[in-house]
Amino acid sequence: MARIILDCDLMKHRDSGLYHYCLNLGNYVSRELERDPDHSLYYYVPEAEKKTFANKQLCITEKRWHHRFFRPFLVNCQVWHAPFQSGRVIPHKYPRIKVLLTIHDLNCLYEDKTARERRLSLQHTQRLIDRADALVCISHHCKKDVLEHMDTGNKPVHVIHNGTHHVNTPPSRPAGYKPAIPFLFAMGYVNRKKNFHSLVPLLEHNHMELVIAGRLDEPDYIHAMKQEAAKLGVADRLKIVGPVSEEDKAWYFSNCLAFSLPSLAEGFGAPVVEAMAFGKPVFLSARTSLPEIGGDVAFYFQTFDPDHMQQVFQEGLDQYSKNRLAEKIIKRGYSFSWEEKAVEYVKVYRSLME
Repeated sequence: MARIILDCDLMKHRDSGLYHYCLNLGNYVSRELERDPDHSLYYYVPEAEKKTFANKQLCITEKRWHHRFFRPFLVNCQVWHAPFQSGRVIPHKYPRIKVLLTIHDLNCLYEDKTARERRLSLQHTQRLIDRADALVCISHHCKKDVLEHMDTGNKPVHVIHNGTHHVNTPPSRPAGYKPAIPFLFAMGYVNRKKNFHSLVPLLEHNHMELVIAGRLDEPDYIHAMKQEAAKLGVADRLKIVGPVSEEDKAWYFSNCLAFSLPSLAEGFGAPVVEAMAFGKPVFLSARTSLPEIGGDVAFYFQTFDPDHMQQVFQEGLDQYSKNRLAEKIIKRGYSFSWEEKAVEYVKVYRSLME
């Protein structure tokens, strides 16, 4: 049986969207391939994740020292899927093995980086592109950036959006922090790129809390955000709760007044799709891929001027209520189906094996 191997090295970061990307991609593609007796998807996983996938028997546990020199798991491997552009490609010296590289973003083009940092990031991505036989971009915006800034040669470049991560059924109350009043929910790594501090002034004009969940990525940024909240007199309504369980995340999505991701750069924006599946009003920045994912059911901050953001927020809540948009938002959220995306990935795998 020919092997397709998905490199799940990124699953060592449990509190990340990339963890769930690998998990969902692996499970849904494996389910799609159950009807194909000639091919199977194997997972190259960190030790801690060897029992995570539904087909545990298809997990190849990474042994860093042994596998660095001897790679028996590559026997019968036809396709190696490297699922992130700043990661690695193991079968460098195995030209018979086709490599599919998924590129999530070229966010270094938009982040506050030095010219050297930007150059090094693009050079690393280019090296992975050079070894790849085909590319997948997770948004049309990402594909546009790749074609403009990278040399893809004659390699096929596909666009396959991420699917909807099926969030748990909400519990009756969260195990962690429970807001006392209506709240605006935001989620993601808490760092400057996510731009969460731009939401703090909304607390001045709205009787609500701002609950931010996600890995506490930049302590100095978090400190500055808290200082800004104190200066505005709203420190008691800014709640930075850190990583949350899947159950608590579901509760926050289900019970929030609205969801917001004012990010400066996104390759896709998985929490946006999760929020839409709950029918919540969604407020996004108009940057990079976010308008592509939010479509015509989201509301957009064109700038981060507090007055403009307050106007967009208030008008958006009014439109949501008057036009009963929840059903339309839910439909948009569920249009990003992992079942459909798995079919698209399998088509790409098979094209590489023809």
